[in-house]
Amino acid sequence: MSTSCGNPTTEQDALMLRRQKFDKSKDCVRCKENAGNIVIRHAVYCKACFFPLISIKLRRSLDPFVNPLPDGPRRKGLKASGNLLLGLSGGLGSTVLLDLVNQTYFSWHDPPIEDATGKPRGGKDHPRNANVWPKATVCYVETCTAFPGAKNRTEEVKAAVAKYERLVFVPLKVEDAFDSAWWDSIGGKPSSKQLGMDITNEDLILSSISSQDESDAPILRLQHYISSLPTQTAIPAAVQTLTRLLLLHTAMSTGSSHLLLGTSLTSLSISLISSISQGGGFVVREEAQEEWTPRLPVASRKDNGHKNGTIRIVRPLRDIGMKECAMWAWWRRLDVVGREKFTGGKQSIGPLTKEFIVGLERDYPSTVSTIARTCAKLAPKKGTGGVCLLCERPAQYGLQDWKSRISIRSFKDESSFGLYRPPHFPERDPANAPEPTSSSPSLAPFLCYSCHTTLTSRSSRGTTAVTASRDNPVPLPMWVTSNLTSASRTPVRSEDTDGSLDEPQELWSSHKMDAAQMKAAVADFLLDD
Repeated sequence: MSTSCGNPTTEQDALMLRRQKFDKSKDCVRCKENAGNIVIRHAVYCKACFFPLISIKLRRSLDPFVNPLPDGPRRKGLKASGNLLLGLSGGLGSTVLLDLVNQTYFSWHDPPIEDATGKPRGGKDHPRNANVWPKATVCYVETCTAFPGAKNRTEEVKAAVAKYERLVFVPLKVEDAFDSAWWDSIGGKPSSKQLGMDITNEDLILSSISSQDESDAPILRLQHYISSLPTQTAIPAAVQTLTRLLLLHTAMSTGSSHLLLGTSLTSLSISLISSISQGGGFVVREEAQEEWTPRLPVASRKDNGHKNGTIRIVRPLRDIGMKECAMWAWWRRLDVVGREKFTGGKQSIGPLTKEFIVGLERDYPSTVSTIARTCAKLAPKKGTGGVCLLCERPAQYGLQDWKSRISIRSFKDESSFGLYRPPHFPERDPANAPEPTSSSPSLAPFLCYSCHTTLTSRSSRGTTAVTASRDNPVPLPMWVTSNLTSASRTPVRSEDTDGSLDEPQELWSSHKMDAAQMKAAVADFLLDD
């Protein structure tokens, strides 16, 4: 028994009966014959009906995005224009997605159905006997170097993928984001110098940093980047952004037209609420499905059949909850390797959101799917003002002007009121570092609100290493450095642009106002004494 907001001692109607875990009976609602084995949102299913149910949900979420131009739901009409990259984290969702995709799209009639003569029905080139994607690659990004004491699981993941003969395994490391050798291997634009930012300044003033020849330089740069983040919430968010961009650039280098991620319905609801809480409400729709266009030159891209090499990022498990994934893994006897998690921020936004959503799914399972459906209907009020250089997602139009109106800035930071200039990166001597001036290049105009907040937000429980970054600039990922140093660029501020940062725009200037000027600006809104 449970109660509403009323008083059950005086109001009889205040008592409410708790809803049963299953509707009507314990028999399967699909076949009407077998006893149920699992309850999914109050509906009972048996083991025999569970497997086709999950397969149908997967195809319903993925099939509409396979063809370059949607031309129907028929499976024999599915033909992707490029290869497939599947992002594997070692967790439950990605492990189930790997098994489902292999069974649904790469083991279809394997061996193919033969006719009376012993030949494949319809011929070997018939669409029925062809794979949807010519080649499939599984990419795993090892993140143990970002979290102290974490375990390297690359070999375990490699052994798990080896069970699927038609899938190729490609291992990566999260520190590859700061490795020029990896960047050159995928055809990235060469950069003459490595850039760093002053994370203690809200404008994120840029400067050159000396290159290191040690073999572990990428690891040192990653650890410096992670340790300089101002809050515990920012650390897993930064690692997630680096992992996502590594997967996208790997998909580009392998000629993949689709990138599949194992985000279940539960994980999607967690990421939606967590992203909105961290300032990512403008790209809430991209959390479920998005399209990414590489910034690399055409000669460096492998043709994937899409315009401008666009890659579709799809999360086929977005209608399948965590409980269904767990039952699929249990009944299919899948080896879930597990993934490393940041244990230092248990009171940060991510773990708190996960605890809330998981508890909500346990007691009220239908509300979790409501979160995903509601967020899918959201759309930004205004157009985009370009693409963020760090996460490479759409950035809010007029972001800098909006933040200047709502943010409280210190008048001691003169760089906040200067005129933005094209980038010029002087060498900085840590022993005699000059103070930032109005002509110093800034990274802030090129970032979205979420990334800028991740790098500059402050907390009483923040990390202590951030205080040392003024004299030791924090290194930037290779794609950010490449796009900043390849040409002198200015922030996009027009809704009429296509989102690129190549077109020069007007320069915006701001200056400090004294008390008299501020009073004169709001004089029409003041009441007489």
